[in-house]
Amino acid sequence: MKKAHLTVQSNSEIADQIYKMVLKGELVRHFTEPGQFLHLKVSDAVTPLLRRPLSIADVDFAVNEVSVIYRTDGEGTRLLSEKKEGSMIDVLGPLGNGFPVRRIEPGKTALLVGGGVGVPPLQELSKRLTEKGVNVIHVLGFQSAKDVFYEQECLAYGDTYVATADGTYGEKGFVTDIIREKQLEFDVLLSCGPTPMLKALKQQYGHKEVYLSMEERMGCGIGACFACVCRTGESDTSYVKVCLDGPVFKAEEVAL
Repeated sequence: MKKAHLTVQSNSEIADQIYKMVLKGELVRHFTEPGQFLHLKVSDAVTPLLRRPLSIADVDFAVNEVSVIYRTDGEGTRLLSEKKEGSMIDVLGPLGNGFPVRRIEPGKTALLVGGGVGVPPLQELSKRLTEKGVNVIHVLGFQSAKDVFYEQECLAYGDTYVATADGTYGEKGFVTDIIREKQLEFDVLLSCGPTPMLKALKQQYGHKEVYLSMEERMGCGIGACFACVCRTGESDTSYVKVCLDGPVFKAEEVAL
């Protein structure tokens, strides 16, 4: 983990209340593991006090740029959405443990499943896997057509299916419906999204190799505050810290 000030290259709305921010700086060369996250200080004022954790969506090492995606659902992310080109942001990162790209062999098929703001880290993951010779299939889930983003970015790396809960775009239903109806075959499943989606994937495909990226509220990002603990299932008193031990876990390692 390192701390640095990164420069805002762009910051724009790409879907309803969904923003993409591109940051530039030397710190980017350390972002080597898809699924890790950054902790951004959103203001120089006393409040909001806590940093905001954002997943790394895409990295361009040639120009030291990183993209992060966020939803404006509070004061902190509202302040982020107002950042202009040329602004400097205090960043901690990379934090956490990402997806195990090195464990997935060339020629295997990886099913990447994302829900809502859990979709962004799948882009860099997809890029790394295809560079390694892994076949990738994407299934993306959103509430409505106005919420859909990153479909074209995923299509650049492999087959991509989109589900919306209200049926206004793609297939009506949930990501699990698409996997079942399309009879998608895969060797390993990697997913990021809301807990109910991750729970459903674990229940239906837990017998296979499954990796889940947990979405939890984080205070410090370094394992000190215990705000993001998750039960392991070993006992009622056995926990892991999502920010430090995760956010990516093997499905059998966490209780959902």
